[in-house]
Amino acid sequence: MSYEILKYSIQEKIGIIKIDRPSALNALNSQFFHEMNLLLDEIITGKDGENIRVLVITGEGKAFVAGADISEMKDMNSEQAREFSKTGQSTFRRLELLEIPVIAAINGFALGGGCELALACDIRVASSKAKFGQPEVNLGLIPGYGGTQRLPRIVGLGNALHILMTGDMISADEALRMGLVQKVTEPEQLMETVIQMANKIASRGPIAVKRVKSVARQGMLNTFEIGCALEKERFGDTFGNEGTEGMHAFLEKREPNW
Repeated sequence: MSYEILKYSIQEKIGIIKIDRPSALNALNSQFFHEMNLLLDEIITGKDGENIRVLVITGEGKAFVAGADISEMKDMNSEQAREFSKTGQSTFRRLELLEIPVIAAINGFALGGGCELALACDIRVASSKAKFGQPEVNLGLIPGYGGTQRLPRIVGLGNALHILMTGDMISADEALRMGLVQKVTEPEQLMETVIQMANKIASRGPIAVKRVKSVARQGMLNTFEIGCALEKERFGDTFGNEGTEGMHAFLEKREPNW
């Protein structure tokens, strides 16, 4: 399937989504959400033609995503705005719940909805030139795609409220200090670094990787005891199949046959 805003390619077991609307700094509009949902459908159902193990999302030009499309939002009434928020929240939740790991390769501005998109990914790697922020209060608005909920869970309440209430941008290094991103690279090394990371994850036990993501994310929404109980069940599930193969391969000093 062809898309107007998204470019999708597959590199071995890695799916790569590039948001390609540089004239608008890749701002998120209704068309973006429509295309992203169609693409997620393809990935989830396997209709993309490949059994990809990791998904990478990045942007074209000097922005990852510089926010939601204000030109589309400016004349919305309250109900239309709630529907636009609901669409964004639903799309990003689908991305977050995708079985396979999702890495954001943040090449430039990740502001507003762009920061929220990055927050919905599992791992975030940033160019040293990247800038982050939730500037909605500068417009008399608040985040609408989960930013008020994910940001405190990732960087802590104080850091999140500082970002959310000032509307200020922060640097990649500051984002790294807060734990908003996991790694910062030079701009020309960003995609190489991310692809190396994605290939490393893809080389691990694919079922185990999916279960790690699922158990960790479910555990974050429950008590420690419930999370440990779920971990115990999924730990046991790995025996007799992929886990057994991995242990035998280790003892036999050979590569596992996933």
